Amino acid sequence: MRNIMNWFRNTPVDGPSSTLLLRLMAGGVFFWEGILKFVYVNQGIGRFTKLGMPFPSFTADFVGVLEIVGGLLVLSGFLTRLIAVPFVIEMIVAILSTKISLYLGTFPLPLPSSPPQVGIWAVLHEVRSEYAQILTMLFLAINGPGRCSIDALLKRCTTKET
Repeated sequence: MRNIMNWFRNTPVDGPSSTLLLRLMAGGVFFWEGILKFVYVNQGIGRFTKLGMPFPSFTADFVGVLEIVGGLLVLSGFLTRLIAVPFVIEMIVAILSTKISLYLGTFPLPLPSSPPQVGIWAVLHEVRSEYAQILTMLFLAINGPGRCSIDALLKRCTTKET
């Protein structure tokens, strides 16, 4: 347990400044998708209800807040490793709750507008966002938020004090 806590506390921040681009991509997507869950019912409560999620109102609001707050954390590079874990879990749940039924042809939401609409090719096409988000968050968890981040700023400040 101590090793896990040390891993979260000792985030590497010496990565390239260009890591900011990955944070802007992933954090931005999480942030605006979180907002959409509150602005459009069909993206929040309505979608979670159609997907058969338990307690769809609570679940949609919880995920929306997680995405807004977590997206801002990723964008700023603050607590990057910590927020990466729930985001990877969220993306896995999103894949399991939507892509299996798409594969089987029992998807409760409107099918994609053009082929492929069901089966493995439909899943591979539709999973692209979750796939990119998972891999980006894993990269940030392993390599840290880079030099242009609040995590790096805090590490520089605490290093100067000691």
